[in-house]
Amino acid sequence: MGTFQELTSIEAVKELYLTQPASVLYISSPGCAVCASLFPQIEPIFAAHPEFRAGRVDLTDVPQIAGEFSVFTVPVVLLFVKGKEVHREARIVPIEPLKRKVEQIGQFVLTMD
Repeated sequence: MGTFQELTSIEAVKELYLTQPASVLYISSPGCAVCASLFPQIEPIFAAHPEFRAGRVDLTDVPQIAGEFSVFTVPVVLLFVKGKEVHREARIVPIEPLKRKVEQIGQFVLTMD
């Protein structure tokens, strides 16, 4: 899919990661300068990996997300394979290591079926 879908409920978030072979969840909040600068850097990574279904959620719109995923700071990038969290990056996200991890997981997901 590649494009990040705006998620506005905990149900939509669960549907994203529980029903897909691979997914990414980007958690941010308004007024977060790091969140605003990170998103344009990670969006092209997932646009190049259509095997991931991508979702974006605002912590202030869906506060339950903090408890559901033990989120203590933003931004958070969560990668899931078949409903299981397999990788997490928070606050300061190094782009090149994230790209490599996405490529590894993407290759794994493509060979699963």
